[in-house]
Amino acid sequence: MKRLFGKASKHGRSGHAVMEAALMCPWLFLVFAGAFDMGMYATAFISVENAARVAANYTSASAGTSANATVACGAVLEELDFLPNARTLTTCNAVPITVTATAVTGPDGRPASRVNVSYRTIQVIPIPGLTGVLTINRTAEMRVRD
Repeated sequence: MKRLFGKASKHGRSGHAVMEAALMCPWLFLVFAGAFDMGMYATAFISVENAARVAANYTSASAGTSANATVACGAVLEELDFLPNARTLTTCNAVPITVTATAVTGPDGRPASRVNVSYRTIQVIPIPGLTGVLTINRTAEMRVRD
């Protein structure tokens, strides 16, 4: 019987590609799992940065709301609603999300609002040797509107 893609070995050495693929599969799985984890972390970084910016925008509406952590918390929860461990939260003083808002003086001497958002990620795919949990802290400061 004639082979289509080369000769058959007389010494029974066929199947090398199967063995190489079997040895590389665990490494390929770890690479794809790591890429997926990095994508989740990147999404969390961008989302927390946006949440801090939006919360600073809300709290800078007036001098009365510049240190209002409740207003900042509502804005942050609305922005982070799609993250896995933030969907059902109603307050911002729990472990996955912590929000603080303070009234500060800006660099130009005018009043400003500073919002600090802290978010703790979940472990998506457990990779041996890595904790898989990351705490992201972002701060945004915005001048209070007149």
